[in-house]
Amino acid sequence: MEEKRAKDSVVVMAQQMNPQDANPAGNVHGGVIMKIIDAAAWAVAVRHARANAVTASIDRLDFHYPVFVGDLLTARASLNLVGRTSMEIGVRVESENLLTGEKHHTASAYLTFVALDANGRPMPLPALILETAEECRRNDEAKERREMRLKEKRKEKTTSVSSGNAE
Repeated sequence: MEEKRAKDSVVVMAQQMNPQDANPAGNVHGGVIMKIIDAAAWAVAVRHARANAVTASIDRLDFHYPVFVGDLLTARASLNLVGRTSMEIGVRVESENLLTGEKHHTASAYLTFVALDANGRPMPLPALILETAEECRRNDEAKERREMRLKEKRKEKTTSVSSGNAE
């Protein structure tokens, strides 16, 4: 399986926010933004795997600034880490008031996707080629998040078993 460069799977999506995306006060619903984040991350995952992919988890999603009706929302998604069958994708969301040109960092998220083969089973992924200092930094940070996720899963499993609440 041939390795792939991180930059070859980057996705940038933009969408203007409309009244149906917002509450009566004109603030765009977080769920609308979450859907755009998930869609951008999915496209990155499929580009890298060249196969179907599904969201396994959202490790972190932080909202930094509100988005309003009329704003242009731009999501930039890129691979941070590729494992054997899963990959972490980071998404940065910005909003722009098209009339004033004012831009804001709106949200950031880290999502884990798993690529699926024709039988719906996790499949091996091409390794990730890191070419820039920024890609290496994001990869190192993703490895730390992965370790924290795995540690938390082990803790949850231990707690669930010891309390008799096997799930």
